[in-house]
Amino acid sequence: MSSDTETPTRKPLKLSSPGKLELKKTVDGGQVRQSFPHGRTKTVAVEVKKKRTYTTGAGGKLEVAPEAEAPKPAAAAQAQVTTAAPEVEDRHYSLTEQERQARLKALEQAKKDEDSRKLTEAEEARRAAERSERERAELDRRRREEEERKAAEEAARKQREADEAVKAAAPAKAPAAGEAEGAHPHTGRMHLSKAIAKQGEEEDESARRRTTTGHRPPAVKTPVRGKDDQRRRGKLSVTQALDSEGSERQRSVAAFRRRTEKERRAHMMSGQNQAKVLREVILPEAITVQELANRMAERGADVIKALMKMGVMATINQTIDADTAELIIGEFGHTVRRVSAADVELGLEGEADIDDHLLPRPPVVTIMGHVDHGKTSLLDALRQTDVAAHEAGGITQHIGAYQVTLPSSKKITFIDTPGHAAFTEMRARGANVTDIVVLVVAGDDGIMPQTVEAIHHAKAAKVPILVAINKMDKPDANANRVRQELLSHELVTEEMGGDVLTVEVSAKTKMNLDKLEEALLLQAEILDLKANPDRSAVGAVVEAKMERGRGSVATLLVQKGTLKVGDIFVAGAEWGRVRALLDDRGRNIDSAGPAMPVEVLGLQGTPQAGDVFVVVESEARAREITEFRAHREREKQAAAGARSTLEQMFSKIQAGEAKEVPVVIKADVQGSVEAIVSSLNQLATDEVKARVLHAAVGGVNESDVTLARASGGMIIGFNVRANPQAREMAKRDHVDIRYYSIIYNVVDDIKAAMSGMLAPTLREKFLGNAEIREIFNITKTGKVAGCMVTEGLMKRGGKVRLLRDNVVIHEGTLKTLRRFKDEVREVKEGFECGMAFENYDNIEKGDVIECFEVEEVARALA
Repeated sequence: MSSDTETPTRKPLKLSSPGKLELKKTVDGGQVRQSFPHGRTKTVAVEVKKKRTYTTGAGGKLEVAPEAEAPKPAAAAQAQVTTAAPEVEDRHYSLTEQERQARLKALEQAKKDEDSRKLTEAEEARRAAERSERERAELDRRRREEEERKAAEEAARKQREADEAVKAAAPAKAPAAGEAEGAHPHTGRMHLSKAIAKQGEEEDESARRRTTTGHRPPAVKTPVRGKDDQRRRGKLSVTQALDSEGSERQRSVAAFRRRTEKERRAHMMSGQNQAKVLREVILPEAITVQELANRMAERGADVIKALMKMGVMATINQTIDADTAELIIGEFGHTVRRVSAADVELGLEGEADIDDHLLPRPPVVTIMGHVDHGKTSLLDALRQTDVAAHEAGGITQHIGAYQVTLPSSKKITFIDTPGHAAFTEMRARGANVTDIVVLVVAGDDGIMPQTVEAIHHAKAAKVPILVAINKMDKPDANANRVRQELLSHELVTEEMGGDVLTVEVSAKTKMNLDKLEEALLLQAEILDLKANPDRSAVGAVVEAKMERGRGSVATLLVQKGTLKVGDIFVAGAEWGRVRALLDDRGRNIDSAGPAMPVEVLGLQGTPQAGDVFVVVESEARAREITEFRAHREREKQAAAGARSTLEQMFSKIQAGEAKEVPVVIKADVQGSVEAIVSSLNQLATDEVKARVLHAAVGGVNESDVTLARASGGMIIGFNVRANPQAREMAKRDHVDIRYYSIIYNVVDDIKAAMSGMLAPTLREKFLGNAEIREIFNITKTGKVAGCMVTEGLMKRGGKVRLLRDNVVIHEGTLKTLRRFKDEVREVKEGFECGMAFENYDNIEKGDVIECFEVEEVARALA
């Protein structure tokens, strides 16, 4: 193809038709009457713009299309929408979907505005009609009242005229009346009294009728002198007296009230003259003014007056001390018998047992030792059961109590205690309720930290110790080494000339278990253990827990007496009635004698492990004792809270703002709660500590989640789970619930959380030095130092110090770091650079700039 065909010819740009270049009018004007609410209208000028369209004419030239007839201004808005389709065809223009939707929405909004205007007008019309109706009713009421007032005035006027006429006729009839009165004096007096009584009855009847019918009295009170008024003034005409012959004199209500009041006053006066009853007032340590007045049978106001005379301003519900109350009692002449609140516990455990009533009882043996030395396995071998396999992680998490019957029909009660360091209080509790301590020591490990702790607990409880050297089936077991290590803890075995029995056993192969039982029975025979089974039961709470469907369940060890089904007992600050008794194998029994461990159902609440339980005679006594103990415990906790708050305040002042990890603890048994709280408290430092918001037995419920959410804390579930409602609430409120079965993991996780809250250690890292060789003044930047990096490197993001004669005169950050004219991130040793400080210009030739970084090093709890 030729180049002429490939390249189109270019023509000069010119108008299609010669003539004047002008724009035609594209806007038409008009007026629209706009309506507003409440009937107002307004004329508005409207402009309708025409759209210029183009068509292709002859020769492919664009020509302006003939103008379509513009819609009338009065219907511009409507025509714009209704004639959308024709306009698209005529002007070759189509509306977009957004424009179409916008126009439809405008029409809908206009329709809604019109509907709301009509509703508003209808509402206003309705309110106007109601107002006019109320005004009309008010006018009618006032007109009726005015008519009633006028009628009452007219009746009063007629009554006055009638009275005046009676007075005028009275002198003429006086002689006749006198004769009649002289002839029949008693009859006239009787007629007069009857007339007065009749007038009183008519007055009472009219008053009752007015009250029951609810008629309003006239607006203007005009004195009406009727029969009642005549009777009140003591004036009565003969006609009125003669007209009331049939009536009888009746006592009025006012007269009856006067008589009753007179009798009451006379009774009060006679009571004051009686001799005052003096009482013996029982006075506790603190008492309210109202209670003191009740015990003295005096008025509360009189007691308050007596206190005010002594200079004590107190209200009726205020508590006063016993000394002040004693003075008040003496002021009123009564006698005082002071008692203490703790007196409710006097005689709780009953009288001491007589030797004639004592009978032999089984020994209580506690197995103690280091963790994983085989305590529970040894007990399993004695019981022929498998308890250790069910313990989480292979360690005992709480105290277990069991009773073993030997082939000789003799019984031994065993208490198994945990060996982990967190269960110190459990081991101490086990040593306090025991007769003999069996110290289990692994033959291959020897004496370990918890073994030493168990020795200390046993010595503190002053109970004999029997050492069982376990795991003797292992090849590296050395019993003599164990005996030698015991010497350093003042335990001298019989083999070395002492009095401590040692037995080499193996729980795995059941080696020498019979020798261990014989040694225990021998030790019990030496101790001569006896108890009285025929008395109210007394013992200790070994463990307590909350179970679904069973409520609070406590493991009790009966020490004296016999516990029976139906007994009412007190355990610490809780009480209950024995609903069921279960032995260590889960069988129901009717009673439990001395040295027998049992599970008890029927408690009102979960007691603390280690509390003493005592059987009482009545439910009222149990309630009284538990209320006193609960009150004492609340006061103790309040005092401890106030003290810790003060200590926290001082520690925060000294060591800065202290941080806390709020925790809610729920566990399966009370001993586990106790151990976890103790372990978390030992992790506390001056900067961070774990704050236990709530610790109790039982599953995680909604209140626990609410408490954790309010404080921003976490929930620890130890061998328990959350109910569905609590799980849903925790998921919704983003509360962290963590489940554990081994106490090691609890301590490790909380320790990690507390370590994360410690402020990191700031460590400074040296980067390099640069010497200022020249100073340049730049207009927009200020002073810029021309430097030579003499050591290390200079980094743009690092911190810098300005040294003059080896003295730091400024520390800050770099505003710029340049190499020639370019900004750079770093400049290494031996290169030149330009630097400027942020908000600092006092630099001189020969100064040294030191560059360094600050690193944050995470800290961890020791």
